[in-house]
Amino acid sequence: MAYPPQGGREISMIDHEDSIRRLKTVEGHIRGIQRMLDERAYCIDIIRQIEAVQSALNKVSGQILEGHLNSCLISAVRGEDPDERERMLKEITDVFYATKKV
Repeated sequence: MAYPPQGGREISMIDHEDSIRRLKTVEGHIRGIQRMLDERAYCIDIIRQIEAVQSALNKVSGQILEGHLNSCLISAVRGEDPDERERMLKEITDVFYATKKV
């Protein structure tokens, strides 16, 4: 799928840079978790680090979703194409239900 789809706009540069920074932090945490496993660190400490990574990823996901809702979704809702509106709403619903499965 092309990004942004059908007339939507990208997330703002500030949000983009913040998301990249957060993902680099997550990357560092993942390497730290790998080291902890290699060193046979205390299980609960490892789990806490994994929870921190999950929280950071959730934050990035939320930022991207917010940008999508404020750009692509609004463009589709205001647009003339009812099929595009339905597609966009289904996409959001699918993402919502997918996050509930995790």
